[in-house]
Amino acid sequence: MAVKRVRYYFYLRDVLVLSVTAFGGPQAFLAMVLDIMVRKRGYLSENDLMELNALCQVLPGPTSTQTISAIGYRIGGPNLAYLSLFVWILPATLLMILAAVLIDFLQENTAGSLDFAKFIQPMAIGFIIFAAQKTIRIMIQTKEAMVLMMLSAFVAFFYNSPFVFPLMLAIGGLSTSLKYNKQPKVNDKAILNVKWANFILWAGVLIGAAVLGHFTRLLPIRLFENFYRNGSLIFGGGQVLVPYLYTEFVEFKNYLTSEEFLTGYAISQGLPGPTFSISTYIGALSMREFGLSGKILGGFIAAAGIFLPGTFLIFFVIRFWDGLKKYRPVRAALEGINAVSCGMLLAAAYLLFEPLDANTFNILAIVATYALLQFTKLSSPLIIALGIVAGISYNWVIALI
Repeated sequence: MAVKRVRYYFYLRDVLVLSVTAFGGPQAFLAMVLDIMVRKRGYLSENDLMELNALCQVLPGPTSTQTISAIGYRIGGPNLAYLSLFVWILPATLLMILAAVLIDFLQENTAGSLDFAKFIQPMAIGFIIFAAQKTIRIMIQTKEAMVLMMLSAFVAFFYNSPFVFPLMLAIGGLSTSLKYNKQPKVNDKAILNVKWANFILWAGVLIGAAVLGHFTRLLPIRLFENFYRNGSLIFGGGQVLVPYLYTEFVEFKNYLTSEEFLTGYAISQGLPGPTFSISTYIGALSMREFGLSGKILGGFIAAAGIFLPGTFLIFFVIRFWDGLKKYRPVRAALEGINAVSCGMLLAAAYLLFEPLDANTFNILAIVATYALLQFTKLSSPLIIALGIVAGISYNWVIALI
C-alpha cells in the first residue's frame, strides 16, 4: 500500500482541523477525511482510506480514532500515529472535562442546577433511537442477525451487568462463525505473518491494570482499568458504548446520577471530534471527591483508558489483516458481533429512559428530537443548543409565574 511521506506538522494540523470541525459522527468524519486527506492533500488513495476504515470498523474501539491513528501509522509510523491520537482527542477531551466541572459546580452552588437540562435529558434518548435506527439498517441483513439482536436486547434489559456484555459479544460471534460456509471462498491461500508485540502490549496493560487496581484499590487505577476494558470490548461505535458506561458507572458503581449521565451524553452529541468523549466527562465526575485536580485527572485517565486499546489493536491487526480476512469463520463472526452490538443499543434506549418520568413532556421531547434528526437538516450541535435555550427559557417563565 503506497502512501505519501509528509512532514508531521502539516498532517497534525489537518488532524487538528478535523478535531474541531468534524460534527455528525463517523459518517461525517469519513467524508471530511476523504475530502481533506485524500483529495486535497493526497496523503493516501481513496481505496487505501476505505480499506483502513473497514478494518477499524471490525475491531473493538472508536472507529474514527482508530482510522486517524492508522493513517498516521501508514504515513509516519508509530510516533506520528500516537501524535495523531493525541491531537484528535484533545479538544473534545478538554471540552468534556470543562462540562463536567461546570455541571458539578452548578449542583454544588445553585438550587435546581440541572434545570437547564430539562429538555436535553430526554433529547439524549432521541439521539440514541436515531443512532439505533441507522446502525441497525447497516448491520442487520439476515433473519439470524435479527434474532440475535432481539435476544441480546432482551438479555441486556434484565441482566445489565457490565460483565455480561463481553460474554454476549463472544457468543454472538461464535454462533455466526459456524455458518462460515455461506461466506464466499477466497482462492489464494492466506499467509499470516503475525507480529505479537502490540497484542502483548494491549493484553499486558489490560491484565496489569486489573491486577494493580484489585490490590491497590486506588480509584485512578481502577478508573483506567474500567475504561480500558470498555475500550477493548466495544464494537459499533460511541452509541454502543453508552449502555456499557451507563450500567457500570450509574447503576453498578453509582459514580454518576442518571440525570448527570444524560446531560453529559446530550452535550457530547453537540461537540466535534470522537463520540467516545463522553468517557472523559464520566471519568471527571467519578473523581469529583478530589476537587478540581481530581476532575481534571479523572478526565484524562478516562480518555487514555478508552482510546489506547483500540490504537494498540489497530497497530497489531493492520500488519496481517490482508491474510486474516480471507478466513471465512473470521468474516462470518462479524455478523454476530454486530447483531449483539445492535441489541445492546436497543437496550440502551430503554435503560436510559427508565429513570425519567414517563410523562407527556419527556415523550414529546424524545419524539421531537428524533423527528428533527430524521426529517430536517439541522445539525446535532444546533439541536442541542435549541434544547438548552428551551430549558433556560422554560425555567425563566416558570420563575415569573
